[in-house]
Amino acid sequence: MRTSAIRVMATGTLAFFCFILISCSSDNAPKVGTPEFYWGAAKETFAAGDYVKTITHLEELNAHESEFTARARPWLLVMTSGMARGYIDLADSFDAGSRANRANPTEFRRRTNTYRAEANRLALEFVEVFDQFQKGKDDPVPLAMPFPTGNAAPVMQLSRAATGMILPPAAIDASEKQSIERGVLLAACAAAGAPEDPAKTQELLKPGTFQVPRATFVTSMAITLFDDSQLYGIQKMADPGRVKIFCNRALDALKAVPETKQTKELITKINKRLKTI
Repeated sequence: MRTSAIRVMATGTLAFFCFILISCSSDNAPKVGTPEFYWGAAKETFAAGDYVKTITHLEELNAHESEFTARARPWLLVMTSGMARGYIDLADSFDAGSRANRANPTEFRRRTNTYRAEANRLALEFVEVFDQFQKGKDDPVPLAMPFPTGNAAPVMQLSRAATGMILPPAAIDASEKQSIERGVLLAACAAAGAPEDPAKTQELLKPGTFQVPRATFVTSMAITLFDDSQLYGIQKMADPGRVKIFCNRALDALKAVPETKQTKELITKINKRLKTI
């Protein structure tokens, strides 16, 4: 009897909660799996600081053309490039630490390899998404992402790791979060045409859909491609083929924007790097 009573109560409770969920759902709420749903989910997870899930939702919008694709793609470029930058900074710091701490370099090397693998994955996705973006001709480019959290200052704990200091797990976790948030923040600043200027970027992104001149946006992406090519240098991942891919993508992108002092200097740097391969 007791078991039957519990079973009846459980069934009733389940039915009650199902009723509540159905009752709370609104006809105006986006249906799961629709572009509206993924756009709203991207905003929610971004606000919660879950950048991995934000990318997942933006990937859904990028995969299929909809009214949100033109806004999702630039945001996805900022997310993938910014997170890649965060992991590159983490890897570089722990790589330096492995050389400084000769007595115990193993953990530093393990983390270096892990961070570089993540940076590689995100950088390759960035290239793929940028190729898709370049097929469009949007000018200006809508930058509809919310202003990121984080601090533009270098992560203090990474400076300590670079000296060979062994960090406690909590400090490592915090440095990972801060480095990735910093990378996304700086990527957003660059994409908005305000490099390393969070205050200005915050003002620009206030309206919700800031329109960036295409030349400005593409130039920032070309700089990112060049910076990411360093990940594949001989002292890091040692992949000259990918150095060429990133550098050539950057050169192709710069052909489509007006020549400036900045673009001329960047082209010179890229060609110099290509000659060293």
